[in-house]
Amino acid sequence: METFATKLWKNAPKAALLVAVAAGAMLQGCSNTKGSDATGATASALSSDAATQVYVKPGSHDELYSFLSGGFSGQVSVYGLPSGRLLRNIPVFSQHAENGYGYSEESKAMLNTSHGFVPWDDLHHPKLSRKDGMTDGRWLFVNGNNTPRVARIDLTTFETAEIIELPNSAGNHCSPYPTNNNEYVIAGTRFSVPLDMKGGTKDVSLADYADQFRGSISFIKVDPDKGDMDLDFQILVPGFDYDLANGGKGPSEDWVFFTTYNSEKAGTLKEVGASQNDKDYLAAVNWKLAAQYAREGKAREMPANYYHNKLDKATHTAKSTVKKKVRYLLAEECPGMMYLLPAPKSPHGIDVDPSGEYMVVSGKLASAIPVFSFSKFQNAIKNKQFDGEKNGIPVLKYESVLQAEVKEPGLGPLHTEFDGKGNAYTSMFVSSEVVKWKLSDFKVVDRIPVYYSIGHLMIPGGDTKKPHGKYLLAMNKITKDRYLPTGPELTQSAQLIDISGEKMKLLLDFPTIGEPHYAQAIQASIVAPKSVKIHKLDENRHPYVAKNEASTDVSRKGNVVHVKMTAIRSHLTPDNIEGVQVGDTVYFHVTNLEQDWDVPHGFAIMGANNAETLIMPGATQTLKWIPKKAGVFPFYCTDFCSALHQEMQGYMRVSPKGSNVPIAFYTGKKKPAVVAQK
Repeated sequence: METFATKLWKNAPKAALLVAVAAGAMLQGCSNTKGSDATGATASALSSDAATQVYVKPGSHDELYSFLSGGFSGQVSVYGLPSGRLLRNIPVFSQHAENGYGYSEESKAMLNTSHGFVPWDDLHHPKLSRKDGMTDGRWLFVNGNNTPRVARIDLTTFETAEIIELPNSAGNHCSPYPTNNNEYVIAGTRFSVPLDMKGGTKDVSLADYADQFRGSISFIKVDPDKGDMDLDFQILVPGFDYDLANGGKGPSEDWVFFTTYNSEKAGTLKEVGASQNDKDYLAAVNWKLAAQYAREGKAREMPANYYHNKLDKATHTAKSTVKKKVRYLLAEECPGMMYLLPAPKSPHGIDVDPSGEYMVVSGKLASAIPVFSFSKFQNAIKNKQFDGEKNGIPVLKYESVLQAEVKEPGLGPLHTEFDGKGNAYTSMFVSSEVVKWKLSDFKVVDRIPVYYSIGHLMIPGGDTKKPHGKYLLAMNKITKDRYLPTGPELTQSAQLIDISGEKMKLLLDFPTIGEPHYAQAIQASIVAPKSVKIHKLDENRHPYVAKNEASTDVSRKGNVVHVKMTAIRSHLTPDNIEGVQVGDTVYFHVTNLEQDWDVPHGFAIMGANNAETLIMPGATQTLKWIPKKAGVFPFYCTDFCSALHQEMQGYMRVSPKGSNVPIAFYTGKKKPAVVAQK
């Protein structure tokens, strides 16, 4: 079916392209006019056949876990597919009042950076860990775009286990991309900055952008057993903007490819300044050669200041380490490590097909989608088919590496994934559609409208050697008229599409959290059997753990009071506390004594300036509280745990500063007062 937008594309002169892009939102808003819902792909989504395909009966599990970036929410949301049911929100870079992440004393350190405590970030790209080019279900790596960071989520607990800050980087968008066996997670900077080789960024005139600004690509080494990350080295690269990346497979597995824009090195009004050249670049980096150069002493060292935050599983507590140096390579000093391939201006996605032979580049302003050949790329290097250099990096001739161009795909190509059956699927932002084309002859064979302004799309395993190939998930930016109105702000939308047949078929709409930019999905059978159900109480090494009610305690040292408390259905121990004074710093260390799956307990106290904390079975979590006035303050369990949940409560008596009320605490029978420590 040829859409109105496609007809416009065929007939519009190239000079009118920017006008077409600017008009995209108008076209999308009109593409689903009133009365059209009963036709085409939308009607199929309402059919009983589509409903049957996405229905998961009560008590049954979904086939797939899908992990969607939360964008400006700083979180990862987990949905079951095909049902579209929200299973979990995983806080990563943002504080989360629901479970106390970033508020509790144990988790605060996860958000430490060289800029101070940063309780938010812009999370764009989840990537699953790999084994031999296939997802293995152990970890999920995600990027923090605003304050450059990479995090690792442990998929046995669905918790953030580690966050590492990236020095010499700004706008960590081109990130994080694991190599085929997690040897490295690789992250490129979006915004180039003026680097001071003595550490940090220089104070230079913004007019000196072209001469002073550089980008960086970080190589984060991953422990093959534990997943622990370590910044091994960086490559300092030309001062372009680095957008997205993907690694090779099979013959190309030693390489990682980066789209770049602003080859003009414009420092202002980039929508114009960075659109002057006919072509930008696809940067190809041989990561194995880069690692070899670093091992063999080619890397230099510079001062740095960045944080590495890691969760200790035994104590359930995050700790920060400050790193003070970083190794770096200069791209122009490492022959054979990096090449530039001319690509359509302002490219976004770079996607490598399952065979590892084809690299697909999506130019946002391009009238065709170029498909580069890895074997031609290698021959071009061998035969020195260069077209000059850029900042000391060889530039290959476009024709020497080009396999084919996909003609007239649509308006605004962004991202491509593959079904493992010889087909590629590209998202079209401006014309709001997904286009299917063949890797054999590079011709478009199908297209389906989506609602509206699709950014990324995802096929489960679509970036691996063997894609799952049954579903496609479209992640759309605009949803007007798809859901009930909720004021000026509407939710974003995901749409599940059946790609098992020759024609794509829309199955389901479901709303998403934040702004999803990218997603990954994996068979539930790989992840679910490894899921942790409880933390073993006898393995809890928290310094203030109380493994039974007899070991609970309240103690004072100066103006600091520590409360070792337990929670079990349906009471807190102790539930009556006296002797606290106005201005004291009180730490409630609450241990959940339950050893039964899905019985968390929460803890909150009136007047707290942070959040509740949610404690999983067998774990200990700490809430900090500073009383501002005298009185009696209730505390209670916030997570409904039993028929007598409402009775799971207690009182804290706060006396005036300097009062002689001794520390006393009890549950049920009152205990003798504890002598205050000096």
